[in-house]
Amino acid sequence: MEIKDCIAFVTGANGGIGSALVSELLRRGVRRVYAASRSPRAETPGTAEAPGRLPLLLDVVDSSSVSSAARLAHDVTLLFNNAGSMTRGSLLKTKLADVRGDMEANFFGTYQMVRAFAGVIERNGGGGIVNILSVSAWASSPDAAGYSASKAAAHSLTQSLRAELAPRGVAVLAAYPGPVNTPMTRDLEIPKADPNEVARSIVDGVENDQEDIVPDRMSRQAADAWRRDPKVLERQFASLYSAGTM
Repeated sequence: MEIKDCIAFVTGANGGIGSALVSELLRRGVRRVYAASRSPRAETPGTAEAPGRLPLLLDVVDSSSVSSAARLAHDVTLLFNNAGSMTRGSLLKTKLADVRGDMEANFFGTYQMVRAFAGVIERNGGGGIVNILSVSAWASSPDAAGYSASKAAAHSLTQSLRAELAPRGVAVLAAYPGPVNTPMTRDLEIPKADPNEVARSIVDGVENDQEDIVPDRMSRQAADAWRRDPKVLERQFASLYSAGTM
């Protein structure tokens, strides 16, 4: 998929992987990128003023906000669904509202964005949608079970959308990063990938038309284990939880 000169849209663009994706896309020559978030401020000085970067207010769980964004960004050809939520703790003790929040952001938010932008991308001659998922879509992280379930649901959604949108000229890709050094994971005392390196690998995958992108060392190891035997990966994640390292 050609990146140069496309019009991109990134949700959750206020920091972490989202902010890194915006910078990487601009470095590779996109004409412009809509940097959307619930609080579209610059994460670092000067970011908001970068040529081609258009900050945009967006709440992916609010259908009216999503519809407004699709009307405004009517020239988009490449969508990155990166916005998300993660609640950590015992699933049996976590508030049901918090688990619902993860599902709303990670599954329904992605679903709403695709419904709103698929037609936009098709009318602009085709392009792509990239869902930023997680290795937790393959095997649950027991200390973030609601998050894992929402990512697994988004993984299934991605596969369905891939089949439905391909005839319309819209490719649907997914990225499965492992733990990344972002505000969402600041309390996790485990090795984490650099968000800039993850963003570069994701964009590489898009340019190479990789349907399933594993953008860091941990995700590549997890993908290998999952392909050999999904139960192996499930037990590995469970053992990390039992050892108190998740």
